[in-house]
Amino acid sequence: MQRISTSLLVVAAFGVAGCANQIAGDSPNQGVYGLAAAHNERVQIAYGDPVERLRALNAAFKAAAPDTVTFEFDQSGLDQTARSALDQQVAWLKANRSVRIAVIGHTDLVGGEGYNNRLGKRRAQAAANYLVSKGVARKRIDVVESRGEREPVIETAERERRNRRSVTEVVGFDFSFVGTGLDGEYAQRVYDRYQAGGNVTTETESTDVESN
Repeated sequence: MQRISTSLLVVAAFGVAGCANQIAGDSPNQGVYGLAAAHNERVQIAYGDPVERLRALNAAFKAAAPDTVTFEFDQSGLDQTARSALDQQVAWLKANRSVRIAVIGHTDLVGGEGYNNRLGKRRAQAAANYLVSKGVARKRIDVVESRGEREPVIETAERERRNRRSVTEVVGFDFSFVGTGLDGEYAQRVYDRYQAGGNVTTETESTDVESN
């Protein structure tokens, strides 16, 4: 809550400063103000509607990388196609370091339920371990789990490779993440400089929240 109110305070302060000398009805630099409004809207979406933010992040992830890799029958080893897909996931995750994920394993319907639950977990673990080996911090993987045979892509009791898979999903993001690095701590520093009469436009902050 403190971070949200601090950010709003900074926006309000800039707004008052920017409008002090304006005549009612004037709209100079409309393009610049339009960009600022769009930015502020994105910030509020991130804080005010995290479910929508997760949907947007998942859509961006799926547009950049395959979210699913498949496996040979009764196997949990990663073939070259799977590793290539996971490499694309790694690239996106390294570019979006505040995002957290789940890796979920699945099987086809051949075999017993208990065995398939264990096999699905091995598949999820294989994918998660590969991501970590390529530099994704383990603390960013919130869940590694198996759903066994319970969620088939294709409803068939036969061997079906599309059911033998692991799926990576975006399940969260750090509270500070709004896509620009403007978190509450940064906002407080900007506001302090504003109060002190400093130049608030020259400070640059890194958006990285971890090192791999």
